[in-house]
Amino acid sequence: AGVSVADVVARYRAAVDRANGVLDACADLGAPLPRPGGPGGAPSVRWALTHMIEETGRHAGHADILRELIDGSTGR
Repeated sequence: AGVSVADVVARYRAAVDRANGVLDACADLGAPLPRPGGPGGAPSVRWALTHMIEETGRHAGHADILRELIDGSTGR
């Protein structure tokens, strides 16, 4: 409540720009991610990117289901 769609979109775009800047500065996708003393080794940047692609695809599929339930339209 109290947050406009434009604000949410602006925050999303700012997060994307920040992430792109971090990735542009990354010279080695095999490098471990910074991680405060958790058990086991830190995953690589490559692993994190792959995980994020999987999560984006999974949630895009969820959005398709919700849209179909709302208006009956289906994707491709």
